[in-house]
Amino acid sequence: MTVEVPFLDLVAANDEVRADLDAAYTRVSASGRYLLGPELTAFEREFAAYCAARHCVGVGSGLDALVLALRALGVGPGDEVIVPAHTFIATWLAVSATGARPVPVEPGGSSFGICPERLADALTPRVKAVLVVHLYGHPVDLDAVRAVADRYGVPVVEDAAQAHAATYRGRPIGAGGVVAFSFYPAKNLGALGDGGAVVTDDARLAERVRLLRNYGSARKYEHQVQGGNSRLDEFQAAVLRAKLPYLDEWTARRDRVARRYTEALSEVPDLVLPTVAPWATSAWHLYVVRTRHRELLRGRLAEAGVETLVHYPTPVHRSGAYRDTETVRRAGPLPLIERLAEEVLSLPIGPHLSDESVEMVVSVVRAALTDMAAQVGAASSRSVRRAAPTRPPTT
Repeated sequence: MTVEVPFLDLVAANDEVRADLDAAYTRVSASGRYLLGPELTAFEREFAAYCAARHCVGVGSGLDALVLALRALGVGPGDEVIVPAHTFIATWLAVSATGARPVPVEPGGSSFGICPERLADALTPRVKAVLVVHLYGHPVDLDAVRAVADRYGVPVVEDAAQAHAATYRGRPIGAGGVVAFSFYPAKNLGALGDGGAVVTDDARLAERVRLLRNYGSARKYEHQVQGGNSRLDEFQAAVLRAKLPYLDEWTARRDRVARRYTEALSEVPDLVLPTVAPWATSAWHLYVVRTRHRELLRGRLAEAGVETLVHYPTPVHRSGAYRDTETVRRAGPLPLIERLAEEVLSLPIGPHLSDESVEMVVSVVRAALTDMAAQVGAASSRSVRRAAPTRPPTT
């Protein structure tokens, strides 16, 4: 299959800022400082300001950002942490890495995030944190979640790996919380390798994360706690500094693609489109639709050269990492998550997707699902005719 419409074009994104990236590489390579240097300090300051937060601590990956945030809050062996049932496995792995047990909670309504009502049912004295995910770029209703968590005195940690530039009630995601970001290359703000950050207003928590990322040390050979090695290196920090000024424009382009999809596909049968809450703006990291005919639709798109992805085909509780664990045994059935895994499909979206490519996607989706609806309708009519009672003979 020839790919005419890639799911995401990272080369085009880097080409747009090629001069800035070349300058960043030259600056770092000539500096002699490759870890914990001026580029990291500058990026931490700039990204904190972008998020309307006081502190940003750069670390080695998005997973590390979650782990270190949880550890800085004191989460450890024997504790429990509430997690979304529908998410990438890293959210659960971060909890497990601290020695705590993830407790999955299903979403509610049309949202993919944790349902506040179900959250209340899951909170016990063993729960030491609630870990929410701004999935696909759309914020969780933080006020509703915090209202429940606050009643139990439990902190909320935000996984914002897909939510750079999203806003909640007029404020950037990253403001006023304990928020973990990933800078994996495919993220809305992506490095040229792994990277992550913890953003917070809490100076003591930020300092704790700084210790934990660097062997538990603030000064060389002085180790205050048992830390690790998770540092956002100077080159990746410089790359992120080069890309950060473009993030708002790239997000606006994603929004235009999402609006066109929504406008053009709103009447297509058997297709559920993503929505945006009135109190939020989405970063549109992904445009995820739902349909009972996913494999047919995905096949038709592939035939046309359109690349799609499924986020996520295997629910975390069904993965080899968790399916035989106490976490899953105690969670019980998660039917909604299993249905989502069978229906979700991510259409191409990105700041460098052309108008022609968007229209191709729209055309194929419309045709595929309209044809399927017609076939289902015809089959249903034939079935009704076959089942119709025979009229008795007249006398």
